[in-house]
Amino acid sequence: MKAVLILSFAIALYVCGCAINPVTGKRQLSLITEKQEIQIGNEQYLPSRQMEGGDYVVDPELTEYVNSIGEKLAAVSDRKLPYEFVVINNSVPNAWALPGGKIAINRGLLLEMNNEAELAAVLGHEIVHAAARHGAMSMERGMLLQGAVMAAGIAASGSTYANLITTGAQLAATLINQKYSRDAELEADYYGMKYMALAGYDPQAAVSLQELFLRLSKESDSDWFSRLFSSHPPTQERVDANRETASKLAVSGDIGIQSYNKGISHLQEKKEAYESYDTAQNALRENNPNEALRLIQNAISVEPNEGLFYALLGDVYFKQHNYNEAINHYDRALGLNNNFFYFYLQRGLVKNELDNPNEAVKDLEKSIELLPTATAFNTLGNISLAQGDQQKAMSYYSEAATSNSEQGKQAARSFVRLDLPGNPNKYLKIGLALSTDKLLVAKITNTTPVHVRIINMRFRYPAAKKQLKESTMGIYEIIAPGKSIILQTGIGPFKKKNAMKYIAAMVSRAEAVD
Repeated sequence: MKAVLILSFAIALYVCGCAINPVTGKRQLSLITEKQEIQIGNEQYLPSRQMEGGDYVVDPELTEYVNSIGEKLAAVSDRKLPYEFVVINNSVPNAWALPGGKIAINRGLLLEMNNEAELAAVLGHEIVHAAARHGAMSMERGMLLQGAVMAAGIAASGSTYANLITTGAQLAATLINQKYSRDAELEADYYGMKYMALAGYDPQAAVSLQELFLRLSKESDSDWFSRLFSSHPPTQERVDANRETASKLAVSGDIGIQSYNKGISHLQEKKEAYESYDTAQNALRENNPNEALRLIQNAISVEPNEGLFYALLGDVYFKQHNYNEAINHYDRALGLNNNFFYFYLQRGLVKNELDNPNEAVKDLEKSIELLPTATAFNTLGNISLAQGDQQKAMSYYSEAATSNSEQGKQAARSFVRLDLPGNPNKYLKIGLALSTDKLLVAKITNTTPVHVRIINMRFRYPAAKKQLKESTMGIYEIIAPGKSIILQTGIGPFKKKNAMKYIAAMVSRAEAVD
């Protein structure tokens, strides 16, 4: 196996080898091709946006405005990629870039900035992360640490909903939550400022932006900024470096205060609505549905065209078991935005509660197309099991179990309950030894997340005249998850030194215990 990994690595080096970084001009090891970068970005862009809150669709002109700034910067970048820029419907101040030039900025960050030049500083910074292959290089480092070159496999394959995602979206979560190195951040600042200047913006805005972030990182008692500051840590070093870069560029371009205020005017006008929505979410999490209802109704009175608000109303009624009213509001949310997984997911869950499994399956499968979650897969598994399709249920449970969420853990338990009777030795590990009186002792460990009852075990061991003997033993012992039992089999005594070579044991029958 080791030789195969070394050979694979050598082949990758030969095929990909070293390449010139298109931004810095430095020679670097390149294991992921540009074609693969673009493919990764294309495949991971949708799940990345979905798990962060979905696209902000209430004011399409805002996205057009942000995209126009991004395109100006992309036009002067050192690397031509199929750049895209979207606004994410999330109050948390953040921005991120995927390999291949897929870039997003949260509406929450737009409300923190003061002018168009600061927006250009953010987008220019993210463009450099994509253009200079910072995300791709992080993936390459991870591949090397694992000891195998898997670029082609990766290319094929903290956020609001990240804890629910399954394997189909885990790469997306890794990419948008990665922490860049100090050098990568300084590099993104430096070349991003060059792009700003070439696009006609005042690079001094990158200084004021970093000063703002540094001040917020010291003053803010909210964890809302933690993700932005975790992935893009503001430091005095970055402020000083930006100030030096601005002095060397020696240009005074546009600041764009009026154009920025116009661009975010609708967002600014509806700011109160989203603040009420965020507070309502917290109220519902703290089991205060009446307060959540009051707050979200206030949000709707300010902004009646936001699907998130109606979905939260649906969540309130769902929690109160008022399923018909919940569906009405999920329908309204989907009428305003039919491209967000959560609305389909929640409506599917409610339809399942209303004993309408066929319609529930349609919504749950649609939600998975947008973002694969343990909640959807686990529920589909439950529906399939109730309909008598055990194999299909196991397939759904297996996918859901790749998430470490509570739904994923439930699915893992359900999968084991179905699979254990036919494959007990897959889950119950047996260690054999001889006691001081040369009798066979078995240590049986339960590796599953459920209690397991061992019903029968089979032993094979040497007997007289060099023959092997088999015997079955009924046990009816229950083992807790992760625990072991010691079984004194009474088989033996075995006096030959090499007797253990010929002794084997297996669990022939076991079952999960609720």
